Amino acid sequence: MTNEVVAAHQDAMLKRLARVEGQIRGLQAMIRRGDDCEAIAQQFSASRKALDRAYQQMLMCLLEEAMLDPQQDAGDTLERVRAIFTKYT
Repeated sequence: MTNEVVAAHQDAMLKRLARVEGQIRGLQAMIRRGDDCEAIAQQFSASRKALDRAYQQMLMCLLEEAMLDPQQDAGDTLERVRAIFTKYT
C-alpha cells in the first residue's frame, strides 16, 4: 500500500473520530442541560453507530493491505482480521 493511500486512510479515520468526539461532547452538554432522556438515548445510539462505522473502516483497511501488498500472506492477514473482529466485536 502506498504512503498516499495510507495517509488517506489515516486522514479519513481521524475525521470520522473527530465527528464522534463532537457527538460525545454534544451528549455531555445534553446531560448537563438536563435534556430529555429519549433525546439523550437517541444521541447515544448515533454516537455508537458512528464509532462502529469507524471500527469497520479500520477492519477494511487491514483487508485492503492484505489484498494490495503481494508480500503479505492474505491468509495470515485474514486470520488476523478475523481474530480482531472476534475479540473486539
